[in-house]
Amino acid sequence: MAKNILLILGHPSENSFCNALLDAYRKGVESAGANTQTIYISKLRFDVNLADGYKTGETMQLEDDLLTAQQQLQWADHVVMAYPNWWGFMPALAKGFLDRVLLPGFAFKHQSGKVFPEKLLKGKSMRLLVTMDTPKWWFYLIYRASQYQILKSIIFGYVGFDPIRFSTFGFMRKSTEKLRNSWLKKVEQLGRQFR
Repeated sequence: MAKNILLILGHPSENSFCNALLDAYRKGVESAGANTQTIYISKLRFDVNLADGYKTGETMQLEDDLLTAQQQLQWADHVVMAYPNWWGFMPALAKGFLDRVLLPGFAFKHQSGKVFPEKLLKGKSMRLLVTMDTPKWWFYLIYRASQYQILKSIIFGYVGFDPIRFSTFGFMRKSTEKLRNSWLKKVEQLGRQFR
């Protein structure tokens, strides 16, 4: 049975290396027989501000684009998200998308008497493709890849994704065309392996 792969572009511009990475991954998974769908967050119409948080009964009504995005997340066996590291995390638009979509009752469910919620997106895996202008060694050695710990434990792991894998591409300002092409080939290979 063919796998369902959801690709999410978290960069506000489709004219970005992040989009080239997603295209390379798509090429790999489609050559291996997978089904794909793509979410371009910048094309969605929604309020990024989760004004009242997740208070019971006060969650904002979802716009049509976000309802569709939730259906796509449910459809997917594997999710791939590409975004740039800006000021230590993903762009505000991408974070706002997660705030609005990964809601209680959809992504997780609190259980009476239990500290941790039920993970409603279990059975799905994830790959994050992250570009940055920070040298890769600096990101891991000095910053200790702190955003990856947040994404793995506090966001995507919290709702059930497992395994969650990361590919880091940096630093972009100093990258050559040859290096970028090698990164694209590596990502295409990851797609062929559904990793």
